[in-house]
Amino acid sequence: MSPDLSQIFWYFSIFIIAVGICGLYCILATFNLIRAIIGVEILIKVATLLIILGGYLTNQSALAQSLVITLIVVEVAIMVVAGGLILCVFKNYKTIDTRKLMNLKG
Repeated sequence: MSPDLSQIFWYFSIFIIAVGICGLYCILATFNLIRAIIGVEILIKVATLLIILGGYLTNQSALAQSLVITLIVVEVAIMVVAGGLILCVFKNYKTIDTRKLMNLKG
């Protein structure tokens, strides 16, 4: 017995909303730059799930898969650059706490 399309939509929607809230909380409630990057990563995964769900519901799964692969490639490039920036900040200031970094002058 397979679930119909509306059940799949609601199950995935609830899961996507829950994961999205976790990602937003991870970004907004932390002062650690690494945790903020993890929150951004979670939100990008939420966007990936939304694209896959939209492709499944509209019967255009090939388009959705190609968009997701493109999103993954862009995401990897963004995360590498962000990780490099955080390493440079840590090398120069010996902290990744945004509260301490906001007080810097110059």
